[in-house]
Amino acid sequence: MEVTVRKGTGKLQHVVSIGSHRLLTDESAQHGGEDTGPSPHDLLAASLGSCTAMTLVLYARRKAWPLEDVQVRIEHGQEGDAYLLRRRIRYVGDLGDVQRARLTEIANKCPMHRVLSGEIRIVTEEE
Repeated sequence: MEVTVRKGTGKLQHVVSIGSHRLLTDESAQHGGEDTGPSPHDLLAASLGSCTAMTLVLYARRKAWPLEDVQVRIEHGQEGDAYLLRRRIRYVGDLGDVQRARLTEIANKCPMHRVLSGEIRIVTEEE
């Protein structure tokens, strides 16, 4: 999969193309943008949150557990020398304590969690 990013119409706005999908990214006015889309940091947090939710739904479905909904909230920002992603998960459904604990363990195994927790290499090349 390839992601392309091109200048949009605003001061800092950019159009992100992911396959057949298009979305805008921008910064808030306080950071010099016009707030026409989420910031890159917001997209990173959204990636973790959506991956977590999908992973948990698939796991609960495979186990035939009564998970009716899962709501993931990611608070993010710089904290000292680290960038902190604080994930809060709310399970909706008639789940027992053992099931909830297991789902929380599984959340830490979602693909984006693994990517963000592992070694990341970025190779930059001029075209």
